[in-house]
Amino acid sequence: MTNTMWKRGVEWLAAAAADPRSCKWQWDHGEGIALLEAGRFWDVLSVPERMGLLALDLLWRPGSSVPGPTLVDTAAGRVGFLLPPDPSGGWVGAGLRCAGRGSWVAVPPPYRPARYLEWLVPPDGTGRLHAPGALEAALQRANGALAVLTPRCAP
Repeated sequence: MTNTMWKRGVEWLAAAAADPRSCKWQWDHGEGIALLEAGRFWDVLSVPERMGLLALDLLWRPGSSVPGPTLVDTAAGRVGFLLPPDPSGGWVGAGLRCAGRGSWVAVPPPYRPARYLEWLVPPDGTGRLHAPGALEAALQRANGALAVLTPRCAP
């Protein structure tokens, strides 16, 4: 990413904060993590790490556009995909958690990791998010692949 894209990404992400200046201060001088409210500009769909990494790989294919912003939380073993706000919160599935209106999400700045949080695909400032349909298809394929790859316990 170019320096201009980093700056745009910072401004776009900080705009979700009640106080964008305080948010940027937290990134630069505090713990490096800011709590941002989901549901205004984006929701976050959090999935188990293996499923999320595989789904991101499926979305990031040669010839396709760069996927939307994607976070990894290595401490919790989860991957978060930023999606357009969905008031119905219609995501259902084992291990899926949707953070929408009224939820708060811990995020690092787009330009560096902070503790256990890191952007796999940082926001670029354009407002681009994951397309729900494409993400759902990738998660279904990832889940199917993991079901085949996961060893079953002997009876």
